[in-house]
Amino acid sequence: MTPTVKAILANYESDNPGVKANLARILMQGRLGGTGKLIILPVDQGFEHGPARSFAVNEPAYDPHYHYQLAIDAGLSAYAAPLGMLEAGADTFAGQIPTILKVNSSNSWATGINQAVTGGVDDALRLGCSAIGFTIYPGADEVFDMMEEIKELSAEAKSVGIATVIWSYPRGGKLTKDGELALDVGAYAAHMAALLGAHIIKVKLPSAHIEQKDAQKVYEGTDWSKQSDRVKHVVKACFNGRRIVVFSGGAAKGEDAVYQDARDIRDGGGNGSIIGRNTFQRERGDALAMLDKLVRIYKGEE
Repeated sequence: MTPTVKAILANYESDNPGVKANLARILMQGRLGGTGKLIILPVDQGFEHGPARSFAVNEPAYDPHYHYQLAIDAGLSAYAAPLGMLEAGADTFAGQIPTILKVNSSNSWATGINQAVTGGVDDALRLGCSAIGFTIYPGADEVFDMMEEIKELSAEAKSVGIATVIWSYPRGGKLTKDGELALDVGAYAAHMAALLGAHIIKVKLPSAHIEQKDAQKVYEGTDWSKQSDRVKHVVKACFNGRRIVVFSGGAAKGEDAVYQDARDIRDGGGNGSIIGRNTFQRERGDALAMLDKLVRIYKGEE
C-alpha cells in the first residue's frame, strides 16, 4: 500500500478494518492503483433511461459481462451496477475487480423525485462487493426519506466492513434547472453526502452559476470561471478533502470535453471520475482508448 493511500485511509477515523480494507481494494486496483485517483465504471443507466437508450448505440453493451470486462481491461478502479447486472457476472469475474452494488434506482416514467431501494447489504456481501452505492436528491421533498434509508443501509454496511458511496444529485423543490448544477448547490450537496457518512462522494461537475440568494455574498468577489477552481471548492466542502470525491461524466459528450473535465478534476484536487455513458456507448476499442487517455491524465502524463 502506498503512502498516498495510507494517508487517505487515515482520514476515516471511525471505520473498522473491513471498511478500510475495501476502500484500499478500490484505491489500489488497476492502473491508477496507489495514486489516490480513481476511475469507476457505473452502469445503472438501464434503470434510469431504459435499455435501448442506454445500449442500442453499442449493442454488445446489452450483455452485463461486457461491462465487467471493459472495466477490467481498461484497468479501472471499480465497477458499479444494480443488483441484476452484478449477479449476471458475479461468478465469472469474482475477485477480478472491486464492485459497488447500487442499492436504489429510479426510472424515466415516475413523476416523483425519488428512488426505490432495489438491493441490500446482504446482497453486497453475497456478491463480494467492496461498497454499496446510493443516490440522494437534495432539494426534493422525498430526500428526507432517502436520507433515512441510507442512514440505515450505511450503518449496516459499515458494521460488516462494506464502504458507502453516495451519489448526491440536487433536483426538485425550489431549485431551477440551472440551479441543479450551480456551484453553491453542488458544494452543499457534496457536503450533505459527507455528513451522511459517505466514504466516497459522487457529484456532478458544477457550473459558475450561484443559485441561492442567501449564498450570493459568500461567492461574490471570486472568479469562478475556471472549472478546476470550482472542483477545488467542492473538494473543500467534503471536509476539506478528508473524503474521497469523484465527479460524474454526465451526458454523452465529445472526447475533448471528457479529457478537459478530467484535467480540471485532477488540477482541482478531485479524486477522479465515475464515467459511464461516455465510455460504454462508444465502440469497445474507442472506449478503451478513451479510458487509457483518462488514466494517463490522472497520472499527470497528459
